[in-house]
Amino acid sequence: MRRTVFNEDHEAFRETIRAFIEAEVVPVYDEWFAAGQAPRDFYYQLGELGIFGINVPEEFGGAGLESHKFEAVLYEETARAGVQFGGSGVHVLLALPYLKMLATDEQKKRFLPKFVSGEEMWAIAMTEPGTGSDLAGMKSTAKLSEDGTHYVLNGAKTFITGGVHADRMIVCARTSAPTAEDRRHGISLFAVDTKSEGYSVGRKLDKLGLKTSDTAELAFVDVKVPVEDLLGEENKGFSYLGHNLASERWGIAFGAYAQAKAAVRFAKQYVQDRTVFGKTVASFQNTKFELAACQAEVDAAEAVADRATEALDAGELTPAEAASAKLFCTEVAHRVIDRCLQLHGGYGFMNEYPIARLYADNRVNRIYGGTSEIMKSIIAKDMGL
Repeated sequence: MRRTVFNEDHEAFRETIRAFIEAEVVPVYDEWFAAGQAPRDFYYQLGELGIFGINVPEEFGGAGLESHKFEAVLYEETARAGVQFGGSGVHVLLALPYLKMLATDEQKKRFLPKFVSGEEMWAIAMTEPGTGSDLAGMKSTAKLSEDGTHYVLNGAKTFITGGVHADRMIVCARTSAPTAEDRRHGISLFAVDTKSEGYSVGRKLDKLGLKTSDTAELAFVDVKVPVEDLLGEENKGFSYLGHNLASERWGIAFGAYAQAKAAVRFAKQYVQDRTVFGKTVASFQNTKFELAACQAEVDAAEAVADRATEALDAGELTPAEAASAKLFCTEVAHRVIDRCLQLHGGYGFMNEYPIARLYADNRVNRIYGGTSEIMKSIIAKDMGL
């Protein structure tokens, strides 16, 4: 079936990104992997390439487009090459929607030009020790000072992707206590300068996968946050967080599909080159059947991912549809990548092969952005169950 989600502009962008990855990322990616993060200077390169500004209005230095299809191309091309762009994904996919939705004109003038150039990298801090999917249980607080000029932020966050390199962090904290009727009440969002006194980055976490993205623990001790850096209205943060979950889950779904597609590519290439018992591994019927089954699953995931992309661009992707896409695509990727690693034999267990890294990277897809169990609950509720 002919794919219709991308046009000539997207394919031209694909060529540019593929060439950039081959020239600037692949040769040094092993160094990033060993270091556990991409270098900070790399984000300036992405800024110069225009990646950070695709969905930013032109008046702030961006391209002014309202489409996630260029992000989709990035997912496909990084997966195809077996690389990642460090923690930069959270900068665009997670942080930018909040800035576009909540920032005042003054804040946009202050924040977005540096966002586009990569001068200021952004991330978002929601999860706390002991409060994962239950965001209403967060304990971090931000209390308004007596003179009303700033908030005093205290608390801790964990599993914060982009947390090491971030220059600005969207921090979720309680400005009011929850009520008996609504335990989600009282959460607010702040654009915190990470150079602020009392703001500290703790451990850079050693993860199973996603080795080149900097994931950290954060601590806030009497951090002064100017009232000018409040995003949106006080105490309405939980509703804001829910508003952007569909796009976040779309990104995870599309990224998982792209990983599954890449896994089939890696396995096909390997079995065609690898010889056992005097024949290529690709010549065995079991190999053909395994890859054919994987390809069929990837085709189905591609259709789901593309449909979700069109719906997201049209502003019509519902929370239940996003949950369904995430659940399906991440489960497909789990099965496909595992089977493709098996076809590599012992070499599939070696990190020098991209399938091994892909196997580790893929595992978190069924956890972050809402676990598979949470996705099933959302879908079941939408079904009236």
